[in-house]
Amino acid sequence: MSDSTLRVAVIGGGRSGEHEVSRTSAASVLANLDPRRYRPESVLITRSGEWVFGAEAPVGVFAAIERLRRVDVIFPALHGPYGEDGTLQSVLELTGVPYVGNGVLASAAGMDKEFTKKLLAAEGVPVADAVVSRLTDPDDVPDEAALRRLGLPVFVKPARAGSSLGVSRVTRWADLPAALRRARASDPKVLIEAAVPGREVDLAVLEYPDGELAVGPPLEIRVAGGRDFFDFDAKYDDPDTVFEIPARLEPDVAAELADLAVRAFRALGCAGLARIDFFLRDGRRPVLNEVNTFPGFTPVSQYPRIWRVAGLTYPELLDILVETALARHRRRPAGASTGDRPSGLRAADRTRPGPRG
Repeated sequence: MSDSTLRVAVIGGGRSGEHEVSRTSAASVLANLDPRRYRPESVLITRSGEWVFGAEAPVGVFAAIERLRRVDVIFPALHGPYGEDGTLQSVLELTGVPYVGNGVLASAAGMDKEFTKKLLAAEGVPVADAVVSRLTDPDDVPDEAALRRLGLPVFVKPARAGSSLGVSRVTRWADLPAALRRARASDPKVLIEAAVPGREVDLAVLEYPDGELAVGPPLEIRVAGGRDFFDFDAKYDDPDTVFEIPARLEPDVAAELADLAVRAFRALGCAGLARIDFFLRDGRRPVLNEVNTFPGFTPVSQYPRIWRVAGLTYPELLDILVETALARHRRRPAGASTGDRPSGLRAADRTRPGPRG
């Protein structure tokens, strides 16, 4: 192995309900990093928050920071709270080492569905109407006027959790208290969101080392009969869930989705990558559902699938993400977060599907 290879720490696991999914994502990254270019090291964060480097004994977070300072780049492959919400990113900032993906602010804003909506709505990106419940008593519900404004059905979801954990579809107001209790098992802050009938389409945004943004071909999700929505089991356990790439969309609809995906990426200050999920009301009118600042990287996850159809292999995708992390780190001003874009640097937004030629 050449001394010119990059030392890459790939972090998986974590303290969220997506621990196992994250471990699978990290294992996929480790298996696809080109050994001619990289010296990967596996780093596991246990469910209790300890850090395990390879087969070594567990250490605390402060010892982990010192250990991470020895590598060239960090690849965090964590999902959900304590991994995708800015918590881990703040720890990585302390290392001073380049890391793949979004910084503290974009990660925190993208994870919190309430603030995602507020920031994007301010930029003119259409989002579904919603009411936030911060109540501590799980039997309490928001005022009736707010609920009547939403109408039925509604989706009740934790405001800061991923992979549809704790999400319920409510068709009778009598079922709302139970749905709130289920959501609060994952997060005390809950979103009650108006349903958007229509197609579900995901867009993948990828940043290149020069700051250029590319949007992959749209992916449409179709769940198997009997499921009300794309829940955790449909994502990971149902072989009948269909991911169609590219989605069969009218050219103007596809172009509008790509434009909105880039606008959302830039509005949240994202870096490296994001998956932007939409509903198409009546099959044509986009409504942004959520932003995933570190989408799944398992072999069956949407983000790698999209880029594979666009012509990027999984190893090539990893190369771009690592190179972008290194490039952003080199050009950031002193004292800026890795996820911050230096002032004056403007990406040439590329909204047509496919990788850069």
